Amino acid sequence: MKLFEWLLGKSDMNKENKVWTLIFSAWFVAGISTLGSLFFSEIMKLPPCTLCWYQRIFMFPLSLILPLGLFPLDKNVVRYALILSAAGLLIAFFHLLLAAGVIPESIQPCRQGIPCSKTVISWFGFVTIPFLSMLSFLVIVVLLVLTYFQRLK
Repeated sequence: MKLFEWLLGKSDMNKENKVWTLIFSAWFVAGISTLGSLFFSEIMKLPPCTLCWYQRIFMFPLSLILPLGLFPLDKNVVRYALILSAAGLLIAFFHLLLAAGVIPESIQPCRQGIPCSKTVISWFGFVTIPFLSMLSFLVIVVLLVLTYFQRLK
């Protein structure tokens, strides 16, 4: 209940602390996602497909850009990070649809190497690498949008 009061601006925490916490949370998710991506490719030896590389292109910079907005607090970091995370979200959503078979194989971007429609990990029957990527980008986008609206109040 306290979380909803805090997000809606009804708590007594000042606005700068809220913005800092939201940006830090987005950075934490980006950092965990970056480490998870590297774990899959370097430790588990799962080669990334073309769409996975594109998602990495948008996720890895978030791990570097977001902490730059924390020390000192720079609320304008949201502009840059939101563009990167929204683009990554679109690619991850496309990848998820491709892996689920919703998008036909004729428009697959993976012509060489690992096919993008191949599911190499499936936990609980629905948690795949494209799903994890989309979930990470979605959480980051939501946190950054909340940060943007905290700035406007």
